[in-house]
Amino acid sequence: MKLVTYESVSGRRIGCIKEDHIIDLNGAYQALLEKENHPRAEEMANAYVPKDMRQFLQGGEESMAHAKKGMDYIWSHRDEEIKEKYIFPITATKLQAPIQNPEKIICVGLNYRDHIEEMGRELPTDPVIFAKYANTIIGPEDAIPLPHVTKQLDYEAELAFVIGRVAKNVREEDALDYVAGYTIANDVSARDLQMRTIEFLQGKTLDGSLPMGPWLVTKEEIEDPHSLDIKLSVNGEKRQHSNTKQLVFNVNHLVSFLSEIMTLVPGDIICTGTPGGVGAAREPQQFLQGGDVVRIEIEKIGTLENQVKEIDRW
Repeated sequence: MKLVTYESVSGRRIGCIKEDHIIDLNGAYQALLEKENHPRAEEMANAYVPKDMRQFLQGGEESMAHAKKGMDYIWSHRDEEIKEKYIFPITATKLQAPIQNPEKIICVGLNYRDHIEEMGRELPTDPVIFAKYANTIIGPEDAIPLPHVTKQLDYEAELAFVIGRVAKNVREEDALDYVAGYTIANDVSARDLQMRTIEFLQGKTLDGSLPMGPWLVTKEEIEDPHSLDIKLSVNGEKRQHSNTKQLVFNVNHLVSFLSEIMTLVPGDIICTGTPGGVGAAREPQQFLQGGDVVRIEIEKIGTLENQVKEIDRW
């Protein structure tokens, strides 16, 4: 399944992509319950298939099963008027980042061999981790802000995965059982802010510096997350091209490693690092400018495209 968060007249809701259409999962399940004459259909739908993605993932396999039943019911419904109430073209709404309010956003630095080489570093013996915050999240149809505070805004194409179960002290061989799915992330970085102190958090936490989407592809659709082609272009010019085979620490290792340090919970986002080709490492350096279009493609997931927009100081 491709799960989305989208904007509707009643606020943000979650849905599933099917044949270039969005199915409202909460609404579809409520319609199924009403058809079965449940007296508290709305309350049950909100409990089992919430409108918020993080809450939905907290329901685990049970919520997913209820959502699929509702989706199948609405998709096969013979009444076109009822179908149109819960199914509509992707182009009829605005997609948001799949996860809006994660408890944690954990990023991994120096995790592709080619990127480590271009930065002149040695292979790390343990994952290099840092944090971003929810203020950084924007969706696939939003502009990347270029504020006055930085002159060196850079791109980083990344495979991100989202946790689907509470994870603590997980073994590597069991790690993928704790993953809900995969999405695309752009770890936009202000290099001048990142490098002006020994701790680079400030260069990673600008508002709008984590475009994500366009959807969350559930794990059953990606059997092996460690053989995916990943590439990034700016204004059509290829800047990054690699494969997740190049990861130093793969998804299994990251889940196990991180769950020994902290408890991972449904909705947590882990960005797995970027390949070689970042703007700061090019000769000459190439940083993002207002109007630039950044396009990331990851095999079996899709495309994330955002335009850079200069932001006035006042």
